[in-house]
Amino acid sequence: MELTTTVTELRYALDTFFFLISGALVMWMAAGFAMLEAGLVRSKNTTEILTKNVCLYAIACTTYLLVGYNIMYVDNTEGGWLPSFGALIGTQGEGADHSLESDFFFQVVFVATAMSVVSGAVAERMKLWAFLVFSVVLTAVIYPVEGYWTWGGGFLSEAGFSDFAGSGIVHMAGAAAALAGVLLLGARKGKYGKNGQIYPIPGSNLPLATLGTFILWFGWFGFNGGSQLMISDFENATAVGQIFLNTNAAAAAGAIIALAVCKVTWGKADLTMILNGALAGLVAITADPLSPSPVAAITIGGLAGALVVLSIIGLDKLKIDDPVGAISVHGTCGLFGLLAVPFTNADATFGAQLFGAAVIFAWVFGASLLVWGVLKATMGIRVGEEEELEGMDFHDCGVDAYPEFVSVK
Repeated sequence: MELTTTVTELRYALDTFFFLISGALVMWMAAGFAMLEAGLVRSKNTTEILTKNVCLYAIACTTYLLVGYNIMYVDNTEGGWLPSFGALIGTQGEGADHSLESDFFFQVVFVATAMSVVSGAVAERMKLWAFLVFSVVLTAVIYPVEGYWTWGGGFLSEAGFSDFAGSGIVHMAGAAAALAGVLLLGARKGKYGKNGQIYPIPGSNLPLATLGTFILWFGWFGFNGGSQLMISDFENATAVGQIFLNTNAAAAAGAIIALAVCKVTWGKADLTMILNGALAGLVAITADPLSPSPVAAITIGGLAGALVVLSIIGLDKLKIDDPVGAISVHGTCGLFGLLAVPFTNADATFGAQLFGAAVIFAWVFGASLLVWGVLKATMGIRVGEEEELEGMDFHDCGVDAYPEFVSVK
């Protein structure tokens, strides 16, 4: 009896520790998003984008603790659509595999990831305070509701929708919120000409953007690996190893194929496209990093790497201005990842995947459009022309990111 109790306690401790370490890895992705976005915006907007990333993380942690986790997981009806609305994270049930607090920590960093997707897409022309108000609504209500429908045991879960670590629930949802904001916000000044011309606006610090991409790649092992939820027995430990392998393979293939597409299209190696290719591979494999063989993971990642380049080009032609390519990386490739699941997982169907993707997009895009619209009509969401020209660091933060250098307006 004592031996059984000891083994149970050891497994509980190990799985709790696994959750916490995985959550810490995903938390480090906040630094990755901050560095990536800071590198891909102009120097005059660097402090502001860093401020957004720090504050959105803090907001997500607070709102999800107060109400978001409860909406997503506590006292909800199985297969339902309307969540219960309460506060805090509830109490630990008997026979749990890990601590409730470690589960909350692992979940909250996913919420922050979804909000980070929005940050880059609306960069360089959105009011800081409007963005922060939206962050409260997304992390407190919009994300938790669709999270209940899926991971919380709601109607999408009952319908057979499968999204292992969040290609749709996290990444495509973040992209849907970003798209709603971008459509109401409009493009940056000077991005598009009157006759359909597209003018590139280079980022200020590609070394920083590259560092951010590697940090995200590193953190993704916690994102996908931790989603196995356990590591304390042979089957789960083996599964986590497979997830790490497939996650890494997809990212590598995404970068390689994006490089190849750039060479064929422009004759040059576009670093920003290569970085987004790696991230595209990571987003796509996140829907199911366990079922595919290594070759299938390479294929999924490679296709995503090609798709993200085409998507970025396509959105530019539609005059949808996304400074960092977030909508393409997380939205287009998140959808692709969901639709790729039935090819390697016999338990998933295209019908359920399409249904789930459509519901998530419709809910997040529609709710976000409403919130952005209210903010636009009340406090406004776009900075003035003079503020945009001079840079948001000066107007929003009063601190230059690179004070010893002359900013090019």
